[in-house]
Amino acid sequence: MAADRLSTDVVVVGAGPVGLMLAGELAHGGVGVVLVEKRRAPNTESRASTLHARTMEILDSRALLPEFGKPPNEPRGHFGGIPLDLTLPTSHPGQWKVPQTRTEVILEEWALSLGARLQCRHELTAVRANGERVEAEAVGTDGTPLHLDCRYLIACDGEDSTVRRLTGADFPGRDATRELLRADVAGIDIPGRRFERLEHGLAIAARRPDGVTRVMAHEFGSTAQHRPHGDASFEEITAVWKRVTGEDISTGTPLWVNAFGDASRQLTHYRHGRILFAGDAAHQQMPIGGQALNLGLQDAFNLGWKLALVVRGKAPHTLLDSYHTERHQVGRRVLANIRAQALMLLGGPEVGPLRTLLGELITQDDARRHLAGMISGLDVRYDVGGPAHPLLGARLPCTELRVRDRLVTSARLVRSGGGVLLDLTAGRGGRPPGTDGWADRVTELSAQPSPGSSLQGTDRVLVRPDGHVAWAGSGTDGLTEALTRWFGPPR
Repeated sequence: MAADRLSTDVVVVGAGPVGLMLAGELAHGGVGVVLVEKRRAPNTESRASTLHARTMEILDSRALLPEFGKPPNEPRGHFGGIPLDLTLPTSHPGQWKVPQTRTEVILEEWALSLGARLQCRHELTAVRANGERVEAEAVGTDGTPLHLDCRYLIACDGEDSTVRRLTGADFPGRDATRELLRADVAGIDIPGRRFERLEHGLAIAARRPDGVTRVMAHEFGSTAQHRPHGDASFEEITAVWKRVTGEDISTGTPLWVNAFGDASRQLTHYRHGRILFAGDAAHQQMPIGGQALNLGLQDAFNLGWKLALVVRGKAPHTLLDSYHTERHQVGRRVLANIRAQALMLLGGPEVGPLRTLLGELITQDDARRHLAGMISGLDVRYDVGGPAHPLLGARLPCTELRVRDRLVTSARLVRSGGGVLLDLTAGRGGRPPGTDGWADRVTELSAQPSPGSSLQGTDRVLVRPDGHVAWAGSGTDGLTEALTRWFGPPR
């Protein structure tokens, strides 16, 4: 059978939230992109339902929030099942409850509207880097082979990544030793439970607005079962739920059943030449508190603008090394906090003293803010080099600025997908020299920060397309170097 052929700038393998986010970012940056997805139809499983503050800021910076309507907002999250106030200075404090199915629909419509192409019903069977190109083979559900030719290939195909297996990428860590069973069940009426630690195990139950109840349970002392695809039977879940809570949910109708363990693995390298990894393909972790989904979406946001600049010939391919450097460090830290939470959630009576101590520490605001910043992604600070400054490497503070007699939020500043050089001197400092060579990648704006803003007292700020500060200062020392490092050489 003759193979169909597709040639494009970038192939993204996997059309889940992370792959769709990345495809949208690449298309937004003027890059040709094809998504390859083995599913026959859109995902109908609810899975992750929590979007954190930093992800909401990212969606706002791409003008996507109106598509989400007004999702429920919860200022309180948890750390290892211990209640935690997530409120921090941001436009979207707390956590926002959006079914993953809805997130995928919005991101898919956005990516396709910008020119991304979706190739469903195709499963990858081979991939190889060949000099300046990457070649891949896929097969359709009808048996038709598909040959893919691209400049870069990005694996966003989940924790059981086919690309990772085909390339033999090193994925060290540990397998699951404990697990949570979960199900979405219609037709049951049971008490709500928020991380209740009972005599025999952990129980969680929450009813959605549509009347469906999500239940999760872990029996203390039980071990993780070998589940190649995370499958669990409803009978298994009802039995564990009965032993832990004494309640019978077997008369309900299961809409989705699943098991997830406390495995913890991370790729040694997120970049393998022209093949890169993002989301669960790059790191495997227990999806506690929605951190897995948000970590992956933020991987995509970090990679998208960099890869677009490289593909368009505006920046050298070495810019992609910063994707691994920045996101591997963030991922390592998130995986560590998830392992700590898994221990406190699934451990038996022996973790009681640790839970008591942490419960006391969380009442101290410094400790609360530290944990809330970690979970929400708001405290991420990259090592961007250059002269020291309090803003350097952090996301641009959430604030309003007056630009050309209009109030503009910090999220709106990067909606074009390019960088921004903010002049906050109100004309006092004159125009910075040497920025004309980056005019096709960086927009210069004169702006006046709001009273009390942390931007006050700084003359100029260079903001990357992902909203992180690449340079800040009162003079121009290091500005040219920062422009070159993050946006390539001048024209």
